[in-house]
Amino acid sequence: MSKHEWDALTKSEEAFMVNSYEIDILPGIWGDLDEADQSRPVNELAGILLALIDRGWIEVRRLAPWTSPAGKDGFQPGELVPRERLPAILCDAANWEYPEDGNWIGTLTLVETEAGKKITRLSPEEMAEMAE
Repeated sequence: MSKHEWDALTKSEEAFMVNSYEIDILPGIWGDLDEADQSRPVNELAGILLALIDRGWIEVRRLAPWTSPAGKDGFQPGELVPRERLPAILCDAANWEYPEDGNWIGTLTLVETEAGKKITRLSPEEMAEMAE
């Protein structure tokens, strides 16, 4: 199922799925979009992302601080942004830009769901078919 679903994605959908797989912040999408998609207004890109969210493949969370067991500071996906708030938040172009002050805490982050993992990873059956 994953290969069929993956092959059916548009290039822009594929870019969002890759970024969710990588647990990247929203501005990271610009590096994966092709030139045509990079020129789209953010409200169009927001519509593409919302469709993937509505399929249950991606969540949008706020980046939160994290400390590793070894004591190193880092980041992790934090609070889930409620679906009903996303259209307004995603239409704000500032959320698609890297923070000017370098403070990434609270930045929108794309996170792959369990259902999304079925799209970005081959099933055991597909892996066996590829090995043949």
